Amino acid sequence: MTRTEAWIALNLIPQVGPVRVRKLLERFVTPERILMAKASEIAGVEGFGRKQAEALAGWEAEIDLEAEMRKIRERDLTILTQEDELYPELLRTIYDPPLVLYVWGELKKRDHNAIGVVGSRHATIYGINATKKMSFQIAYAGYTVISGLARGIDTTAHEAALAAKGRTVAVIGSGLGKLYPPENMALAERIAQNGAVISEYPVDRMADKQTFPYRNRVVAGWSSGLLVTEAPLKSGSLITAQQATEQGRTVYAVPGPIDKPTSAGCNRLIQQGAKLVMDGADVLDDLMTLFPTAPKAPVVEATKPNVMLTLDEEILFGAIDTEEQHVDELITRSGLTAATVNVTLMRLEMKRVIRALPGRRYVRLV
Repeated sequence: MTRTEAWIALNLIPQVGPVRVRKLLERFVTPERILMAKASEIAGVEGFGRKQAEALAGWEAEIDLEAEMRKIRERDLTILTQEDELYPELLRTIYDPPLVLYVWGELKKRDHNAIGVVGSRHATIYGINATKKMSFQIAYAGYTVISGLARGIDTTAHEAALAAKGRTVAVIGSGLGKLYPPENMALAERIAQNGAVISEYPVDRMADKQTFPYRNRVVAGWSSGLLVTEAPLKSGSLITAQQATEQGRTVYAVPGPIDKPTSAGCNRLIQQGAKLVMDGADVLDDLMTLFPTAPKAPVVEATKPNVMLTLDEEILFGAIDTEEQHVDELITRSGLTAATVNVTLMRLEMKRVIRALPGRRYVRLV
């Protein structure tokens, strides 16, 4: 049995879990030795009575490790344990980090620099637009956007990160063979090509009410900061925010109208000390204060202004004056499509060469 197989076996055993395994490692040092231990040896470990010790000692009758390994190979999944370099650094430090991560796609070292984006499954246009803008900005700036692949805000966050040609990671509350929600399979496939879909559960584990809070702790624990863009008072996003706070992460919240129940959760978070943000730059500026070596987005060489611009950015920047202009005028002057202009304006804002003004008007700063 390999070391990785031993970790997978421990992850498959019911009612063991990360905290108990940590106690076992203090006694037995390696996962292989845990699996070879006798019930009498296990019973002396904190958290294990005689019944639990006998169940663990008889693990081979409880699980089918060979079948699980076959499913992993058939789906071409990667398994990460806490001993692997690509296992997220911040996640490793939480109270109960996953024993293993099943990875569909590819994780990179840069994915350690992640910002969680969460919110309501029943998102409004306000929440979708805020999430779209901020997730795009965060991903374009070089951070990985991490969310839960749920309907609503999560879906929007992943799609915006992909639109920015950035990295995104989806942490799901089921096994990768039982992806939930099923209508997001096409999105999951796109994410796996530009990031990764992650689960701590065995391949065929179905989602249930218990798996989602566990999933949320991974999103919070992986992230340098957690952004809540829209949430009612009774929301799983507030649970995620509480977990992030307990894990020492900064929580950011987008304010909303005081008469809208869909924004009541975010407004309450701000009352309780979350940082009010109105733009992705607010999050990024705060993180730069905390982490001066934050990741840098890939750039393309250009001649003007004195920053790196893509061809579309050069064209649109050339169409913007020091006097404010409406977006419709910029579309006409630049000759670019409306969709390209909207995306490129966000990028120019991130590079601090233009400023957005009320009424969809813009002005150049350099």
